[in-house]
Amino acid sequence: MMQQNNGLDRNQLISFFIFSAVLMAFMFYFQNKQTDEAKKSPQDSKTEQKVTTAKPTNAVNITTPVNAAAIKNVTLKNELLTVEFSALGGQISSAKLNQYFAYDKKTDEHDLPLYLINKNNSSYGFQFKDKTGKVFSTKDLIFSPSVAGNSVTMTAQVSGATIQFVYTLLDQYAIDFNVKTQGLSNLVTDDKAEFNWNYSVRGMEKGRSQEQTHSEFNYAFNNYKDADYDTNGFEEPKETLNWIGVKQQFFTSVIETSNGFINSKGTQESIKEGELLKKFNFDGQIKLAGNELNQNFKWYFMPLDLPLLKSFEGKEFDTILPLGWSFIGTLNRWFFVPVYNWLTDWGIAAGWVIFLMTIVTKLVLSPVMYKQHKLSAMMKVVKPEIEEANEKFKNADPLKKQQATMEIYRKAGINQMAGCLPALVQIPIFYALFRFFPNMIDLRGKSFWFVNDLTAYDDLIKLPFNIPLIGEHISIFAIACTVVILIYTIMTSGNMQQQQQPGMPDMRIMMYIFPVTFFFFLNTSSSGLSWYYFVSNALNIFIILAIKHWILDEKKIHAMIQENKAKGPKPEGKFQKRMREMMEKAQEQQKMQEAQKRKK
Repeated sequence: MMQQNNGLDRNQLISFFIFSAVLMAFMFYFQNKQTDEAKKSPQDSKTEQKVTTAKPTNAVNITTPVNAAAIKNVTLKNELLTVEFSALGGQISSAKLNQYFAYDKKTDEHDLPLYLINKNNSSYGFQFKDKTGKVFSTKDLIFSPSVAGNSVTMTAQVSGATIQFVYTLLDQYAIDFNVKTQGLSNLVTDDKAEFNWNYSVRGMEKGRSQEQTHSEFNYAFNNYKDADYDTNGFEEPKETLNWIGVKQQFFTSVIETSNGFINSKGTQESIKEGELLKKFNFDGQIKLAGNELNQNFKWYFMPLDLPLLKSFEGKEFDTILPLGWSFIGTLNRWFFVPVYNWLTDWGIAAGWVIFLMTIVTKLVLSPVMYKQHKLSAMMKVVKPEIEEANEKFKNADPLKKQQATMEIYRKAGINQMAGCLPALVQIPIFYALFRFFPNMIDLRGKSFWFVNDLTAYDDLIKLPFNIPLIGEHISIFAIACTVVILIYTIMTSGNMQQQQQPGMPDMRIMMYIFPVTFFFFLNTSSSGLSWYYFVSNALNIFIILAIKHWILDEKKIHAMIQENKAKGPKPEGKFQKRMREMMEKAQEQQKMQEAQKRKK
């Protein structure tokens, strides 16, 4: 079963938890789990991480001498990729995406060359056991390169055995990696080889914490039928992995194997500061045939562009893009992404595309919002009766007060559950957009007004120091969104009932707290998301005014309620019946408890 990362950094997690707790008080409760960052020493975090390799042993004779003159690098290039291969270990030592650029903090633009592999941040190889039980690794061998067209053959000799890595640069973002050995069976007795990949990802986006949170393992198994992700560490002792990848916010590095990795294990470790974000270590076993390793692999260094990922049919690469699980992902893939693409095809700027997407979403939700505001108007009409019932039963059993309130609603034809529907409908939309904006590569680097990148926060207001939960900047879009949410809350909280029981909080006050807590969440989020919610809530205010002054007539609603009362109460719905039965059962239990106390 495919899962998705929660995508929350530490500051967002705290503010979002507060936000969820506020909403839980009157309707529902959310809980997101964020993995704690692994501890790392200051010295390790300030220096670029060098990947550990297996130490050469005396078990085998490495016939090629290790000296600087022998180490030669070769390069293959196409329109999309520039790949360099090192003679040391026969590995890919550099992988550059030619059509993309990395974020430059000095210029606040994406104008630096974008390398997924460079400066020793990646090391991989195969590890074998010889007949004495000693270990040797291809990482320590010196390979001789031979280039022919778009292919390079790396050859190394180990005690009479030959190991060859044949790399072929294919179309798009793929590199064929064919491994061949001859004479290896004379050295080893084990029927398995270990594949080790140590990879420290480098920051390429604005907003370290957001990109760090979006960096994780992804892998497919069960013959590409299932996919999963990992934000901490994983072990798959039973599954055969078809590919393993390390994903960043907008790019990924993937290695695929024709026969699969078994007994796989992955670990990852966050790096607090510096050029590197996270350190990933993957270990998996490869089965040998006749104690020889002859197997085909493929490397992919590619952007997380949904059409591109889908073009690799049967690979399930589109699961790497964290658009959400289950219905959330479906909503993004089949609604928001197509709507966004359709609007951008008209040549509309990204910020205005988001504006139009908001209008489209509001039009889809307009029938639900109309019912919500109609219910609000009906609640306002019966409010005097509710207050009278509260006064009448203020010293009585709370259950009786609740029953009297429900009876008033039932006679007036008011279904309280109808008020929950709009919120429930908007929950998946909120999460879908929470996934959409910071992960849509088409929005990466797109500017709008004072925002340089709609997938990152806007920091026009910079602070000279770091404030907990806020950081070193204040987002203008986050402030604007907070203001309109506060106005919307004030406009819609007038009909909410006051606290009915002593000690219970006034829900209206809690609703006013929500916009403030939401600011901390938006301040470090994608500015595209903040812009969407600003427009969405501004439209909500306009819709409320339109419904109040031009669509709904309180006099007509009052007449309708009186007509409903004259007809008699409607038959109980399933929810109302269950609520009544629960209250009656609670009353019976209370009476039994009181009777037992009297006997004592």
